Amino acid sequence: MRMVRVAVFAVIAVAVGGAGYFYRDEVAQRLGLGAFASAAEKGSAASPAAAAQPQGRRGRLNPGGPVPVVVTKVAKKPLPIVIEAVGTVQAIASIQIKPRLDSQIMKVNVEEGALVKEGDVLFELDARTLKAQLGQIEAQIRKDQAQVAQAKRDVSRYEELLSKNAGTVVNRDTAQTTLKAAEAQLEADEAAKASVMTSLTYTEIRAPVSGRIGSISSKAGTVVRVGDNTAASSLATINQVDPIYVAFAIPQVFLPDIRAAMAKGDVKVNALIDDNRKQSGVIAFLENTVDPLTGTVTAKARINNATEGLWPGQFVKVEVILGIEPEAIAVPAPAIQLGPQGPYLFVVKDGVAELRNVVIKRTQGGESVIGKGLEGGEQVVTDGQLRLVNGANVGIRPATPETPSTAAAPPRG
Repeated sequence: MRMVRVAVFAVIAVAVGGAGYFYRDEVAQRLGLGAFASAAEKGSAASPAAAAQPQGRRGRLNPGGPVPVVVTKVAKKPLPIVIEAVGTVQAIASIQIKPRLDSQIMKVNVEEGALVKEGDVLFELDARTLKAQLGQIEAQIRKDQAQVAQAKRDVSRYEELLSKNAGTVVNRDTAQTTLKAAEAQLEADEAAKASVMTSLTYTEIRAPVSGRIGSISSKAGTVVRVGDNTAASSLATINQVDPIYVAFAIPQVFLPDIRAAMAKGDVKVNALIDDNRKQSGVIAFLENTVDPLTGTVTAKARINNATEGLWPGQFVKVEVILGIEPEAIAVPAPAIQLGPQGPYLFVVKDGVAELRNVVIKRTQGGESVIGKGLEGGEQVVTDGQLRLVNGANVGIRPATPETPSTAAAPPRG
């Protein structure tokens, strides 16, 4: 009985082994080992087309038929030369309002956050003491004027007596000295009046520039002092917001191009507030040195801001327009892939995909501008390239709404 069982197992093992050998190719293919089995049997390496692919793309060419792809035809067209950066909005002037004399705030004529014009009265200080001093000085000036007039009459009288030999030279000289002393006193009192009147102007604190005022830390009744250097000594801060600055850093490799463009005229700058809003201006300032830590140079754009779309401290995307490239070759950015040898894309010729290494000059507005490796009129794969290898057969399909746009983005001027 035991011998019978052994014989049965032996027959089953032989049958299974024979079936496995007979269907070995199909089994290996289902297990993903077909390429290795084929290479072992044929003793050959992978195909030259597959070997040319970046790591991770090697395999059999079109084992399931043509690969469906979406393509776009490349055409030469004018495109702006744009440098993109991230900028910070800065007020052209940010002025702290501080008192220039010790006094008490009598009245606040502005609300927090209000838009003020240059010369507007913001705060009124107690001016009663200064006005009293001014009245005293004006009275003293009138007294001085009377003394000067009397001294002039005395000098004239002594001159007349001396001419008739009825007076003395000493009396005449004394009268002249008295006149000069009275005139000097008059000048001193007039200077004191000017000083008090200047101090009186300090009792009306006016806006030095037009702009937006911030928080008002001191209200009516507060005693303010000139010698107070604390942060609270500032009555308010005015930011000049129209026009306004946008500061941004530019890589030093673009510095020669920007300076050359500035030498020809104003260099346009767009500050993108969001997808639908932007404000334009020109570069107003380039820092006089490159930051050695970051390799960038700071630039500032002066932008009109009547609508106050830009706010101090805000971060915005910045576009520097250096000019127009008349015959630029651009492809949608999704068409570009990265491999061991750098950027590449697939060009379709006669239904076959060709891997093409390219040089990217810049990427802007969803498009990559090609500097080398592509000619106008060629068809470039924009969707489906992840399944492609060099030399693969392709089938062109129409674009769908989910497909990355194959249309060129309109240039932003």
